[in-house]
Amino acid sequence: MSRIVDLTLPLLPGQRGVVMEPKFTVARDGWNAATWQLYSHAGTHMDAQVHFAAGPETIEQHTPERCMGPAWVVALTHVAPRALLTVSDLGAVAEKFVPGESLLLHTGWSRHVAEPTRYRDELPRIGEKLAQWCVEKKVKLLGVEPPSVADVNNLPEVTRIHEILLGGGVTIVEGLTNLDQLTHERVFFGALPLKLAGGDGCPVRAFAIDGAFEWKP
Repeated sequence: MSRIVDLTLPLLPGQRGVVMEPKFTVARDGWNAATWQLYSHAGTHMDAQVHFAAGPETIEQHTPERCMGPAWVVALTHVAPRALLTVSDLGAVAEKFVPGESLLLHTGWSRHVAEPTRYRDELPRIGEKLAQWCVEKKVKLLGVEPPSVADVNNLPEVTRIHEILLGGGVTIVEGLTNLDQLTHERVFFGALPLKLAGGDGCPVRAFAIDGAFEWKP
């Protein structure tokens, strides 16, 4: 028996980079419609290579096939704030991983999303050796719960980790939630961005099929 789990944070007006203005209303115009302003890395989102000049690729070049597939869920809820994650933290998954699969790192960090300063400034980070391992193992999608894979207050670090991953062909998905609802170690994961021409990133609708699935790309 399988089920679909939504791994996406809601985008709410007033959040960082999110503005909504009513454009039409039923009372005045006969229908409701709104104008939304979205930061390209708001909420649950995907990074493209141009986000850190790690290559020429922009977000609309991420085909649906590239945005989904089998993924391993790694339990890391024991890690401390600001922890530097290493290959050893992957445990047995590092041995079972097959090139072309994806990784979801379940740190439990999404529980801090209502604490903006802590959520952004104290996040567990991807270490350089782990980033290089992801490139060597051809990780398709690397999904994390914090809003970034690296310390956003350390420009050399955040630049280096993004350059390694994005430049090495690893697509980054940040700001995941609800990973605690996944009961299987291996799931089907998808994260679908809008087809924004020239985009450096985009909010996504991320989900997982928890349970039996068959993937035929």
